[in-house]
Amino acid sequence: MSLLLFSLLLLASPQGTLAADQQPPAKPILTPIFKDPSTSLYTIPIKDGAAPLVLDLAGPLLWSTCAPAHRTIPCNSSVCRVAGRNPQAGCACTSGGQPNTNTNSTGRRCTCTACPYNLATGQCGRGDVTAVPLSANATDGRNPLFPVSFSAFGSCAPDALLASLPSGAAGVAGLSRLPLSLPSQVASVLRVAKRFALCLPTSGARSGAAIFGGGPFQLLAAPPVNVAEGFFEDPHPFHFLKNPRNGAYYVRVTGIEVNNERVPLPPGIFDLHARSGTGGVMLSTMTPYTTLRSEIYRPLRRAFDAATSGIPRAAPVEPFEMCYQVSALSSTRLGFGVANIVLLLDGGGSWLLAGNASLVQVNDRTVCFAFLEMGSATVVPGSPAVIFGGFQMEDHLLLFDLEKEAFGFRGPLPGIRTHCGNFDFSMGSS
Repeated sequence: MSLLLFSLLLLASPQGTLAADQQPPAKPILTPIFKDPSTSLYTIPIKDGAAPLVLDLAGPLLWSTCAPAHRTIPCNSSVCRVAGRNPQAGCACTSGGQPNTNTNSTGRRCTCTACPYNLATGQCGRGDVTAVPLSANATDGRNPLFPVSFSAFGSCAPDALLASLPSGAAGVAGLSRLPLSLPSQVASVLRVAKRFALCLPTSGARSGAAIFGGGPFQLLAAPPVNVAEGFFEDPHPFHFLKNPRNGAYYVRVTGIEVNNERVPLPPGIFDLHARSGTGGVMLSTMTPYTTLRSEIYRPLRRAFDAATSGIPRAAPVEPFEMCYQVSALSSTRLGFGVANIVLLLDGGGSWLLAGNASLVQVNDRTVCFAFLEMGSATVVPGSPAVIFGGFQMEDHLLLFDLEKEAFGFRGPLPGIRTHCGNFDFSMGSS
């Protein structure tokens, strides 16, 4: 599949690009990540000469609005068969072939279509599969080095599918483990490792960074630090879990602690059920705050409430239920000085959620408990037990190795006196 995908993309690439000239660099590519203050979603400026794309860590493919005349893919191609896999649950659209009405299709009778999906609204559409021109910078993991242009297969989408995305966004870049995701196609086209790293920024005032293709990930500090050091070489990595019904990344959580005390939860509450695809802890950049089923959220909230009982409360601010007075809180390198939340991971690991991940400031006087309860309408067959949201992943380096099916993280980065805004985007020398 990788060789076929590479060959087809070479044919579809615009003239003059590195991909079209068959000179792909053996270096990873780099793009900044921006946080939209209105939606709390993250974008990357990777679509060549066009508006940014929204990052969807669980998204199966890349999709965007298209010009009326665009290249199409025959419906009997291998790429089209891949595009039809893993349809979104509840989406009435079906992928496959459609009669050809495109004026730039060179007489093909049947063109390939896909079903792009907007996780923010739960809406899906139908669009032609096409070659999308992309551009970024090659990197050595320390600086951008030189521009790289290439193409990837993606789906056209109707303008209405952009609802609830950041203003000016052209579509979505899916980062899942599936063949038509952005990381998978970058690896095939540019002949780099099937790995990527994300460092999500905490605000729109500074950018984070994404590297596709592996390698180091250096952040400015005293001295500069390669935050990814050792992960890709680890012979015993932490593996992400796979859901047969989608391409998202799941992590095996065994429990939660608040202030070093285990939160009482039902046995097996975090389990991902292999056949139904229900349950588990799914990572999501399209969900701003971690959202938990009621039987997890309520014990967690009670435990945090008890551990912070001496801090004066403030009136709740939607969508949050429990809020505090900013003036009563101290500050630390890891955010507000409150009880730590710790996710206990399979194999003895843990994920620290300090004050910078457990409390969000909603106005000058108020901070709130940054977790939400999953509504009953959301708990359906195939839904996760926990959707681990973007806010809790900010200022961590997230690392994915799709070949080894491995996941890792480094952080919280302020604990080592750096942050995701500290990637040096000044042009280096190749």
